[in-house]
Amino acid sequence: MSRLRDIPIRIESRDHVDRPSHTEPPSHIEPPARSGGLGGGVAAILSEAAGLLETLANGGQPAMIDLRSLPMSPEDRAALQGALGKGEVHVTLDADGTSTFYETGIAGLWWVEHRDRADTVIAELLEIARFPAILDTAPDEIVTSAAALRALLQPFPAAPPNVAAHNTSAAHSIFAAQSVPKDHATRQ
Repeated sequence: MSRLRDIPIRIESRDHVDRPSHTEPPSHIEPPARSGGLGGGVAAILSEAAGLLETLANGGQPAMIDLRSLPMSPEDRAALQGALGKGEVHVTLDADGTSTFYETGIAGLWWVEHRDRADTVIAELLEIARFPAILDTAPDEIVTSAAALRALLQPFPAAPPNVAAHNTSAAHSIFAAQSVPKDHATRQ
C-alpha cells in the first residue's frame, strides 16, 4: 500500500465480546461438519499461531499466516473463527478498498481482511503482532506531525512562565480531564 498518513481509519471497541477474556483459549476444537478443505488443518493453524505467539512473546518478530493460500472450506473458516472468537478491538481502514482488522479472542492474534474497490477479498490473514503492522506510524511521519503541531501552536499566545515550567504536567492534566468514549475513537 502507499503512504497511509492521509487515510481515515475508525477504531471501535465492541459493546460485548464473544469470549469473557483473552486468557480463556478454547478448550476443544470441533472439526468442520463437512469433509474436504482443511478438516483437521484448523488445529494445525491454531498450533502454528500458538508457536508464533510464543516466539513473539519471547522477543521474536511479528508474523502472518496467509489464509487464502490454504485450502479452506467455508466450514473450516467458520470453525477457525469460532475457535478464535472476537476480542475488543475492531479497526476499519479505507484506502483503495476496505481493510478490516479485528483482534481475536486471543490477545496478539488479529484477523485481517483486505478488499479492493470492487469489494472483492484480495487478502485474508492471521497476523500475530501487538497490533497490525499497517497501523504503525512511520518515524518520519511522526517527525512531520510534531512539526505540524508546533506550527498549529504559532497563533496561540505563549504560556506564562510558571505554566511553561510545568508544561508536561499541564498537558497531562488537560488530556486526563477530557473523556473519550471507550467504545469509539477516530483517527483522521
